[in-house]
Amino acid sequence: MISYKSHLTHLECTKTGDRYDSEPLQNLSDQNAPLVARYDLEKLSSTFSRDTFRDRPPTMWRYAELLPVRNPENIVSLGEGFTPLRKVDQLAGWIGLKDLYIKDESINPTGSFKARGLSSAVSAAIERGACGFTIPSAGNAAGALSAYSASAGCDAHVFMPKDTPLAFKLECEYYGAEITLMDGLISDCAVEARRKQQESGWYEVSTLREPYRLEGKKTMGFEIAEQLNWEVPDVIIYPTGGGTGLIGIWKAFDELEQLGWIGSKRPRMIAVQSEGCAPIVRAFQSGKQEAESWENAETVASGLRVPGAIGDFIILKILRESGGDAVAVSDESLLHYSRKMSEYTGIFPAPEGGATLAALMELRDNDWIDDDEKIVLLNTGSGFKYLEALQGVDEELAARTMLSLLR
Repeated sequence: MISYKSHLTHLECTKTGDRYDSEPLQNLSDQNAPLVARYDLEKLSSTFSRDTFRDRPPTMWRYAELLPVRNPENIVSLGEGFTPLRKVDQLAGWIGLKDLYIKDESINPTGSFKARGLSSAVSAAIERGACGFTIPSAGNAAGALSAYSASAGCDAHVFMPKDTPLAFKLECEYYGAEITLMDGLISDCAVEARRKQQESGWYEVSTLREPYRLEGKKTMGFEIAEQLNWEVPDVIIYPTGGGTGLIGIWKAFDELEQLGWIGSKRPRMIAVQSEGCAPIVRAFQSGKQEAESWENAETVASGLRVPGAIGDFIILKILRESGGDAVAVSDESLLHYSRKMSEYTGIFPAPEGGATLAALMELRDNDWIDDDEKIVLLNTGSGFKYLEALQGVDEELAARTMLSLLR
């Protein structure tokens, strides 16, 4: 049993900075903006050091003082977090780099980084009185919510696009979730989930529409710093749909600096999207502060098929503050580099993970990354959950190639 206690103090509106009570269940602020958790970092910095974590269990809850659950008995954990940060020298040598790492989230419970966010969100919500949850999802988040709800003895109500890969549908079914399959995209699922939530009183745990999934995701940033001996890399390349993980990693580094555990250096943050759904890339390249919704979104990387992100303004601000970039890659490219990542590392990435390598190759071609920089790619999930989709895409690509040869 975890014995260390949260130092959570309050929530804060990301648009106005207004303070909100962290005791009751909360969703968005009065400005319809995401809320973020704040902690008593001054007290923490005076009571323990980064060495405190050295002998703690290798899960994300080793950082419990910086997570939102006050009573450890309310933590719903399946052993998520503290995934390996693998130095991939063979892949680095093939590219011509010296210091390349992959943060491999595929070994989390339920096979993706979504386990972190839903462990945190479900635990915090249960502590505040909820035990019925709803989520719109293109796959991994639905599976994670279903698993953590099952572990806690709570109900999960999932809204998914009909063309979501079979593995995700079966996963939710086996965990006992109620599944509603819908025509359209995750944005259409969100409208229906929100309508049902208002009728039923379920607690909505959609991306950034509650404050605590972000807190679970930020532990990736804590781990990257700890695993690099309390340094940060030069570049982090992140596959960006809703963008919670990118925002969370940035938040983690800010908290670590306030604690005095790292300096002011920050990595250049790179958001990667698919050419078939790239609202953040378009907004970044146009110099806009918010992203317009993407019409007719389509990509094999279902986690990137997010036509509009509620945290778009936060993502764009981070990219610019960090001196980073936003890159769109084709499905053909992300699938090709998913294979290359597999061949050179033994990691079977989700298509979203392959997208980070595709973006790295594009950035290298544009002389944006130096040979000796320390680079971290985020593989956010397992390719095993996309077998149906990957097989279908491979057959389609083969047919296209054959047609081109016959012309």
